[in-house]
Amino acid sequence: MTAAIELDRVNLALGSRRILEDVSLQIRPGELVALLGPSGSGKTSILRVVLGFLAPVTGVVRIAGEPVSADGRVLRPPEERGLSMVFQDLALWPHLTVAGNLDFGLAARGVPRSARLERIGTMLSRVGLTERARAYPGELSGGERQRVAIARALVLEPKALLLDEPLSSLDTPLKRELMLLLSELLDEHRVPGLYVTHELREAAALGDRLAVLEAGRIVQEGSLESLRSAPATPFVRVLVEDFP
Repeated sequence: MTAAIELDRVNLALGSRRILEDVSLQIRPGELVALLGPSGSGKTSILRVVLGFLAPVTGVVRIAGEPVSADGRVLRPPEERGLSMVFQDLALWPHLTVAGNLDFGLAARGVPRSARLERIGTMLSRVGLTERARAYPGELSGGERQRVAIARALVLEPKALLLDEPLSSLDTPLKRELMLLLSELLDEHRVPGLYVTHELREAAALGDRLAVLEAGRIVQEGSLESLRSAPATPFVRVLVEDFP
């Protein structure tokens, strides 16, 4: 089975500083991989490499089996990779309405207006924002803005979804509510994804598989149970030992 996203021995450096070292990771169709690691471990750099904003010094990035970056070259620019991103700060367009935020990417891809309206209506209904379609981001609650960001990413029907700690600013009850919604949406759309977080609870709840990043290296992959039973490093041991 061809991986939806594959990083093959990816190395990344900024000047003399090594950011990623021999990172290999596969995300299978329909699978959500949760990428765990402390601040500065290289999590966001992996997302930027997958998106095409950074080119690996060596190694290959493939989307649906096609090389999109290789050995210092970007073979396909970000806009041609068919990926969607939910940013940590959400990056909603403040001057566009909720519906306008969803419409922007569809229009840029040349989707006909009638199809855009249908897809936007269906997606807003699914995330419970039909009545807020004409509101602006500044008029929304934090949870509503999160829903808009998720809906905007999924309405594009991407090949894969990348998420950079999208729930980190929410309180616990709202975070649980949105984790459930996100899990349901990913299952419904069968979109493979890479979910970056530093919280094991989020990773365990959402991820089909966990990958732990430490100092630019993936030191262990597998289920929560496998990490608990045989932690590969002291960091992994500390990460899982107090989890209920």
